[in-house]
Amino acid sequence: MRNNRRMARMSRNRVKITKMPLTSLMDVFTILVFFLLVNSGSVEIVEAPKDMALPVSKIETKPRETVIVLVGREQVLVQGKLVALVEDILGEKEGVLEPITARLAELKTSVIGTSTAILADSDEVTILADKSVPFAVIKTIMSTCTGEGYEKVSLAVIQHNSQAAAG
Repeated sequence: MRNNRRMARMSRNRVKITKMPLTSLMDVFTILVFFLLVNSGSVEIVEAPKDMALPVSKIETKPRETVIVLVGREQVLVQGKLVALVEDILGEKEGVLEPITARLAELKTSVIGTSTAILADSDEVTILADKSVPFAVIKTIMSTCTGEGYEKVSLAVIQHNSQAAAG
């Protein structure tokens, strides 16, 4: 009997845990997922291939999303697609710049999603060139890009902050 009275008293004083409303919790997680999806696509880090050595520079501003022209030791890629060989550009073989021009024109017209829409509307191009590539090749590619309507040409370098460069 004594146990029964004690149990009854404990049950009255005990705080009952109610069930959490899952609808509200699901709404919060849905908002978090959408927030993360929207904000995760706004950062682009351009990675140079491991066999490419970029020049070193200090830079103050962050890069924008642009068309990427990759000039390796042997080949030239525009947005990841092989368009020419460095030795052909250096030897100035006839018609070697036409695939570069065609690929740049294709990027202006082919819009699939938001990232390609940004690239299609942009007049900027970023050239990632190996240190060993002669400047004549880079100059030819730069003039081809400006001829296709990409008026702002940037050369990619390895970024160092101001404090490390000053020290």
